[in-house]
Amino acid sequence: MTGTLFIVSTPIGNLEDMTLRAIRTLKDVSIIAAEDTRRTQKICTYYDIQTTLTSYHDFNKEEKTPVLLQRLEEGTDVAIVSDAGTPLISDPGYYLTRAAIAQQISVVPIPGASAILAALTASGLPPDTFVFQGFLPKKSGARTQILTKLVEETRTIILFETPYRIRITLESIQQVFGSRQIVIARELTKLNEEFLRGSAEDLLHTRLAQRVKGEITLLIEGLHTKKLKRLE
Repeated sequence: MTGTLFIVSTPIGNLEDMTLRAIRTLKDVSIIAAEDTRRTQKICTYYDIQTTLTSYHDFNKEEKTPVLLQRLEEGTDVAIVSDAGTPLISDPGYYLTRAAIAQQISVVPIPGASAILAALTASGLPPDTFVFQGFLPKKSGARTQILTKLVEETRTIILFETPYRIRITLESIQQVFGSRQIVIARELTKLNEEFLRGSAEDLLHTRLAQRVKGEITLLIEGLHTKKLKRLE
């Protein structure tokens, strides 16, 4: 009998945002495959989880996937966690999950914290439909190309960004989207959590023009239907 691969969501900042099911699962499995074992160890210490940790990230996924698959095929239960939040969203967990499914190994999600949904629900932008784009490319031309493809998107657009690139990203958004409403969600669930709202130009005149700390979730207002009709 094969083991089960559990996709376990962990807190995005506040350690209290850990579900009881997630804690139990991490205690019950034999191995936790973690994107960064140092960060996951903090969670394990906080909740007295003694399970063995092994690293699983973009730079070793091709090497470690066969090892974890073998353990699963031998009947060992494995949990995969990301640095924060729900695995597989902008992390290498998809590679292992797809391989497990191909081997007909059971995959079970353990839902929990998500920066995407946390930011969306408090943004004030329409939450009924949205599109997640992840991180934009570092190169200016590729970044502008993707934003241009999204300019007529009617759903709320959600991106991830680093504090080091937020200024150039806002400049690109201003160039492509003009005065569209933007929401910056920074340091979600942490002590310094904040939401900044306005156009890209407005936000460029805040302290985001300087270097700030913390991961950023950025939301862009979708194109209103009336605006879309005027473009036709």
